[in-house]
Amino acid sequence: MIEDFRGLAVFVAVAEAGSLTAAGKRLKLSTSVVSHHLSRLEEKLGVTLYFRSTRAMSLTPEGVLALDPARRMVAAGEEALGLIGSGSDEPVGTLRITMPAWGEQLHLRQALWTFARQHPLVKIVLHSSDAPADLVKEGFDLAIRLGTLADSSLKSRRLGHFETILAAAPAYLATRPPIQTPDDLIACDFIGVTMLPGSMMLLRGGEALTVEPERVRLEVDTIASARSAVLAGLGLRHLPRGEVAGDLEAGHLQRVLPDWSMPALGVYAVWPDSGPQKALTRRLIEDLVSQKAGLLP
Repeated sequence: MIEDFRGLAVFVAVAEAGSLTAAGKRLKLSTSVVSHHLSRLEEKLGVTLYFRSTRAMSLTPEGVLALDPARRMVAAGEEALGLIGSGSDEPVGTLRITMPAWGEQLHLRQALWTFARQHPLVKIVLHSSDAPADLVKEGFDLAIRLGTLADSSLKSRRLGHFETILAAAPAYLATRPPIQTPDDLIACDFIGVTMLPGSMMLLRGGEALTVEPERVRLEVDTIASARSAVLAGLGLRHLPRGEVAGDLEAGHLQRVLPDWSMPALGVYAVWPDSGPQKALTRRLIEDLVSQKAGLLP
């Protein structure tokens, strides 16, 4: 019976991860072990659960029928373990978390380290990337998302907000006429970030303007690279205040159009809506809220 349950859990992991290799990474098992458990389950049931090819796997009709009940079994097991752990003063378990790579010194990351120090029996697996991860496919319990949430099947809770400011290096600003109005931005070079929208909203009093950069000189895939490019004098970019506060204070960057501001952006805790939320995940979220971790500088 235990082997059957293990096989069903592997079956669900393969369905959510999309391949034997990805499921193995999620379960911390070798691809051959994942394949063994799946083949054993199919042999026991006398059916084929997946169509296999060298490039892809897809569910058979029998696999489609089995998937939802198997998911409920896995979710029930995770809920039971969470409830057992929640009855103890000292939480125990593993949390897989993904958050943006930038912001090493921000409140949010420091709040996570505080949680880890306070709960030594909790193992934290942290994935840092500015590109959004697929929570279900990659097996994350929680994601921290910054900015504006897109519509999705994920559940979320707003933790706070952060500000961005438009900045450039003095060396770049010295090569061009003064930037005195939003209209002057049309002739400026900008640094783009692949997964973020290029448009900006500028606010002053009751006035709101949307600016769409026309000259994106360089496009990068991380906030850290964008900051580095701006510091190198390659153009303008709106960046999180906490990332450039030291640069501004030291004079390495200057704020552009200081009379204008940008809308505050949200900080969200996001988790999959694929079953009961883990008690450990809830505990971390409440801890982040109590530490005001979402109020980024």
